[in-house]
Amino acid sequence: QVKLVDSGGGSVQAGESLSLSCAVSGRSLDRHSMAWFRQAPGKEREFVAGISWRSGSTWYGDSVKGRFTISAEKSNNTVSLRMRNLRPEDTAVYYCAAATEVETMFDEFYDYWGQGTQVIVSS
Repeated sequence: QVKLVDSGGGSVQAGESLSLSCAVSGRSLDRHSMAWFRQAPGKEREFVAGISWRSGSTWYGDSVKGRFTISAEKSNNTVSLRMRNLRPEDTAVYYCAAATEVETMFDEFYDYWGQGTQVIVSS
């Protein structure tokens, strides 16, 4: 069992930055990939960024490439999402997720989810 606790959301102006954090507890993460997804009101859940816990390789959704950075801090079992140059269309609830033995942007492969943290970007 893996437990994920998301934090760090808030309200910012367009162009500003914000960092999200996901505290991970439970079993070893060596076989897991971690990711951030987001869901805006009335929209489908969207992949944002992913990272392999073992190798550190990363992958991003097209809408955030060059603006968002995902990282994993193994010393304290935390996954972070650094968001720069935020846009109003980045407004959503952001969720941390964990998948076993797969590196993917498809949410059906993720077994564990955080509770979500709200990000609001005003123009």
